Amino acid sequence: MKNTANSGENFGKVIFYTDKGGKTGVEVQIDRETLWLSQKQIAVLFGTKRPAITKHLANIFKSGELREDSVCSILEHTAADSKTYKTAFYNLDAVISVGYRVNSNRATQFRIWATNILRRHLVDGYTINQKLLKAKEEKFLAFQRAIKLIETVRASKPLEYQEAMGLLDVIRDYSRALGLLDDYDHNRVSVKGVSRGSGFRLTYELALKAVAQLQGGGSTLFGREKDKSFASSVATIYQTFSGKELYPSAEEKAAHLLYFVVKNHSFVDGNKRIAAALFLWF
Repeated sequence: MKNTANSGENFGKVIFYTDKGGKTGVEVQIDRETLWLSQKQIAVLFGTKRPAITKHLANIFKSGELREDSVCSILEHTAADSKTYKTAFYNLDAVISVGYRVNSNRATQFRIWATNILRRHLVDGYTINQKLLKAKEEKFLAFQRAIKLIETVRASKPLEYQEAMGLLDVIRDYSRALGLLDDYDHNRVSVKGVSRGSGFRLTYELALKAVAQLQGGGSTLFGREKDKSFASSVATIYQTFSGKELYPSAEEKAAHLLYFVVKNHSFVDGNKRIAAALFLWF
């Protein structure tokens, strides 16, 4: 199976799909202007077993309806046992093709939902931001010119304009903030000043020991796992895509682990406290 994935910059952005009856729900990942699901997720989506999905995909590729190397990407992930596994993910074209063979009604519902999600993600998230940026561009440039003028005044009479100097420092800080927003709108923001390759690796076992130390003499429900989501969360922050970590810095791993623990309610009690403690530990 050919891996056609790019760098995976947006892979890992997850949204949740629930059918009209509220009985079927799957996590869907957005990347490269489409949606991606694994065979297991496709099976859940259409209410069937994974072997049936495998069979239908094989027939789709064999018939030439779709090219496997165009609709499939490989995600490497580290499981709770610290072993690395590879999982095939399929884009919206493949998912819908399978869906019409298995459950046409659900396939139609999912296609409508996915189309709307992608429209919002691509149009609202990009085009509208670009229009707003153009509308504010002149104000931004005028603001920068004003800053340069004040800098000139301050340089010529530095001892007589102490208050102006303080004001200028504030304005310059604000200007840097506007510059950051401008970089964000143009997708130029880069993560700086983070700890890459720190050597520390959090394991599920280490995390459980830390949780046990937090319990103290509190509630017996504190730190009691509700399901296996905590082990999955710890493994998820070390996922790789095309040989690159999805969350390369310690800060990114810490932030996502905090989010996963709180979102999944991995423990019967103490989720927020545990999440915060693990965040600080990183």
